[in-house]
Amino acid sequence: MALTEAPATAAQAAPTALSTRARLILFVLCAAQFAVALDFSILNVALPDLGTDLKISQANLQWGVTAFALPSGGFLLLFGRIADLYGRRRIFLLGLAAFTAASVLATAAWDPASFLVGRVLQGLGAAMIVPAGMALLTTTFKEGPERDRALGISGMLLSLGFTVGMLLGGVLTQAFGWRSTMALNVLMGAAVLIGAPRLLTESLPASRPRIDIPGAVTITGGLLALIYALSTAAQNGFGRADVITGLLAGLVLLTAFTVIESRTEQPLVSLPVLRRRTVAWGNIGGLVTFAMMSSVIFLSTLYLQQVLHLSPGASGLVFGVLGLAAALGGSVAPRVVGRLGAPRTLVAGLLIQALCTAALVLIGADGGTWLVLLFGSVGCFGHLWAIVAYSITATSGLADAEQGLATSLVTSTQQVGLTVGIPLLSALAAARIEGLRTSGHSFAQATLGGVRLGLGADAAVVALVALLVALGLRVWRRPATPTDG
Repeated sequence: MALTEAPATAAQAAPTALSTRARLILFVLCAAQFAVALDFSILNVALPDLGTDLKISQANLQWGVTAFALPSGGFLLLFGRIADLYGRRRIFLLGLAAFTAASVLATAAWDPASFLVGRVLQGLGAAMIVPAGMALLTTTFKEGPERDRALGISGMLLSLGFTVGMLLGGVLTQAFGWRSTMALNVLMGAAVLIGAPRLLTESLPASRPRIDIPGAVTITGGLLALIYALSTAAQNGFGRADVITGLLAGLVLLTAFTVIESRTEQPLVSLPVLRRRTVAWGNIGGLVTFAMMSSVIFLSTLYLQQVLHLSPGASGLVFGVLGLAAALGGSVAPRVVGRLGAPRTLVAGLLIQALCTAALVLIGADGGTWLVLLFGSVGCFGHLWAIVAYSITATSGLADAEQGLATSLVTSTQQVGLTVGIPLLSALAAARIEGLRTSGHSFAQATLGGVRLGLGADAAVVALVALLVALGLRVWRRPATPTDG
């Protein structure tokens, strides 16, 4: 059977009221996720100021972002499994404490080394917070409308955090300097640490199997290699030897991981879970919606600032509007899931995102801000439908003991998606820009041509994946409770 949810009746479609304690738990978990999402983007605008203050060269500024992205993405699956075995509450609180302490170090950094150490430790803390927090959410709220509503709020704040980070980064840096972007993490982390220990309860397995060390080494190494290569390519292109080596090493290690997991008695990642139709296609849809929407934001930034010559502050306001649209989409997504089912909502969200991205190809050299606001907002609305629906699709129908793995896969999909899209489409746009410049076009005209090509490719990828997900999840069938996933 293909789908994971039962037919939505009127009673099921209406979200159930949450108790005060449940609301507080949801607030704590979502606040932590929001802080991590914020940290992904808040430093981007502050990098030039940071480089001047700490004397980091332009070529090495990317490490301000990469030093966080590497451990936060590379160690997700490992820490998700550790949380399953040794306690999700324990790992969540440990990660939150590490993230907060690392943010203090990054705020007070006196040289490049101390700052990068702080960013690496922030990434490790995030790699503990995200999968443990998501597993706590999915095991605290029972499957159905209650969990759908919680995942909807979580997904909304995740996307909103990434968007708001871009806005806050510029505002805080201009008003208080780059250190204020890291200090905000300290305040948020400390606030969550005050309330979390009293609200969260521990969950431990009846028996504790051994950790699959070979599997942990290969999956962590493979993800680290791929994330490093793609992050570096975003700044320097795909032709560098270290980028090519990283891509090849990542593919080899991930292949070795698959072989190891198929032969070990207690695998780090259960391959039968990965082969579940909902898990596989849900995560594919999630990967593409994150990768391609982050690319839309990147390409729109190029357009607004390099073609229309908007200031960073004005560009930030545009993305603030997009963030509000995303918040609205996330708030109504659980109701849409209740009516259509998660797989159909996932496909619908992807199609809306694809159509709106395709419409952005109409942007011109003048007066295109309204197009970005209109189609970008509607695209973000559909994007949040896809986020909420894929989170539900990829984690439903699984036992509590498998939720750590399932949510680790979901969060790994998010992290890798945020990393993959921009380098791929920025490379495509850059090649087009260079070609147009060589043929005599002005910088603004060439940039416009590159952005249009990138947006067109983005829309085509999302539309194709929407079709594949629809086929893979067989969305034309009536929703039914699965027996085999």
